[in-house]
Amino acid sequence: MLSLRVLGSVRVRLLVIALLPMLVLLPLMLGITMWRWSGKIDNILVNKVTGDLTIADQYLARLVDASGERINAVAQSVAMHAALEAGRSKSFLVDEQARLGLDFLYIADVSGGWPVIEAALRGQGRSAVDVLDAEQLRASAPGLAERARVPLVPTRAAVPTDRTEETRGMVIHSAAPITLPDGRQAALVGGLLLNRNLDFIDTINDLVYRPQSLPTGSVGTATLFLEDVRVSTNVRLFENVRALGTRVSAAVRSQVLDEGRIWLDRAFVVNDWYVSAYEPILDSHGNRVGMLYVGFLEEPFRQAKLVSVLLLGGTFLLVAMVSVPIFLRWAGHVFRPLESMARTIARFEAGDLAARNRVGSDVGEIAQVAAHLDHLLDRVQARDRDLRDWAESLEAKVAERTADLRAANRNLERTTEQLIISEKLAAVGEITASVAHEINNPVAVIQGNLDVARSVLGPAADKAAEEFRLIDDQIYRISVIVSKLLQFARPEDYSGSANLIAPSEVASDCLVLTRHQIETAGIVVNASLTAQAQVLISRTELQQVLVNLILNAVQAMPGGGTLSVSTADSKKGVVVTVADTGTGIPPEILPRIFDPFFTTKQARGTGLGLSISQRIVSEAGGRITARSVPGKGSRFEIFLPHPKAR
Repeated sequence: MLSLRVLGSVRVRLLVIALLPMLVLLPLMLGITMWRWSGKIDNILVNKVTGDLTIADQYLARLVDASGERINAVAQSVAMHAALEAGRSKSFLVDEQARLGLDFLYIADVSGGWPVIEAALRGQGRSAVDVLDAEQLRASAPGLAERARVPLVPTRAAVPTDRTEETRGMVIHSAAPITLPDGRQAALVGGLLLNRNLDFIDTINDLVYRPQSLPTGSVGTATLFLEDVRVSTNVRLFENVRALGTRVSAAVRSQVLDEGRIWLDRAFVVNDWYVSAYEPILDSHGNRVGMLYVGFLEEPFRQAKLVSVLLLGGTFLLVAMVSVPIFLRWAGHVFRPLESMARTIARFEAGDLAARNRVGSDVGEIAQVAAHLDHLLDRVQARDRDLRDWAESLEAKVAERTADLRAANRNLERTTEQLIISEKLAAVGEITASVAHEINNPVAVIQGNLDVARSVLGPAADKAAEEFRLIDDQIYRISVIVSKLLQFARPEDYSGSANLIAPSEVASDCLVLTRHQIETAGIVVNASLTAQAQVLISRTELQQVLVNLILNAVQAMPGGGTLSVSTADSKKGVVVTVADTGTGIPPEILPRIFDPFFTTKQARGTGLGLSISQRIVSEAGGRITARSVPGKGSRFEIFLPHPKAR
């Protein structure tokens, strides 16, 4: 009980008010800021290693393509055909192997199950990364199997294994078609062993991690894996000992080799943590046979973040140590008078109506407040007697007024709801128009520069034709969304001139405009366009309404169905009906489908189609209604009056 009283005292409350911003809110804000800052730094590091992996992947792909080009050049060369005719192809191939820096080069007339050689025997050169076992390596070139052998080194966090060495070899396998003197089709096969190929991996590392591309203390590394074994790497076990034969961690192996997904995260590499990127390597059969890795040491970045956190924390503690005593000293001048007033109020509340502060000669602000409090207590004491007399009469008046207030409150709530809705719609319209206008400018700049790019690139732009088409599609999609937003904000600016038109003709045109979507969805159309009367409305606006309803019906029938479109004359105008046999609209959603921005299509819709359609029809003096049965379909009816009836 005593502790609760202490915690509820004026002194404690004022201390909390004085120290809360300094000792609680400020550390909390600093913590949140540092946490967000640390997250952004981590994202930057992941983005960097992603770019590093892209460079390494492009280099490996270029090396594979270049190997195939060199083999094909030898196969098509005059010297090759001359050597074949002269019967000295073996010596010629030995010289060419040395000149091209290959580990083997031979002529094959059977594929041996290799897709690369099969393609060459069919007359098409091909190059890929393949894995050859020890026997295949020996058959390809003497001593190649010994060069490829890599003893396995026990590695922390790797998947357990009973193997002691890796005897297979990862090679860049290339083959080109060649015709023998007797007219038979054969293949010129060449390869470059990547096991222990330190020049290859050091070149990747030099391309990705140029001097001063990383902070002091961080080290960039690159590795080629045969499955999960490092067969070529610049990661060090010790000062000058490369980590050949060490294996990747189990987590990375599971994601990259087993699931085929790229790893972009921190990972334990041999004996330390690195910001790492791994991607699977596919052989000519399409199997995941290895991984390509790039990464850099995480420790310098972690140390930099730790130093920043310690520096900010130390600065905060220093400021707190200096400022808190000053705050407490100032607060002391307020505590004592306030505690006195708190005791006086407590006595008064306990029934001692004569309790007073007696401030004396003190003229400070708190003393003035205490004097005013004494004066108020005098008046309270005097009025206490009057209040007791008034209490009985007030009870009757309160009961009478309560009923009136409840009725007034209900009316006020309804009026307030309507006012809020009106203000929201007005604000949404203004914001929508402003945002749509601001979006149109950069979209126009993007479209203009895209056309300039096509013009400058000329025929070279055909290589990126699909990418240009995708950009055009997305720009068009943005333009459509912006147009709908503007039409929602200022429909009067986008309404066409009203003319006498035949709804049956417009409906027929709309079916032609949406024929591709209808046929693609496998939908059967039943059209009954019998209306002969004309109505006063913009042709393009009515077309917009009907196209929107037809496309909504198509999207409601993803598995196919029947779309019914009809027009019919009535006594006062024309009725246009669009019905489908789709999924229908739930009863709880049906009353809201004409609300602005309400949509059930998530990212595929803006929620403005039906709202704009309702406004267009209303401005033409008509109305649009909807009926739906879940699981059976929906039916939209548009009534447009005769011109004389408007």
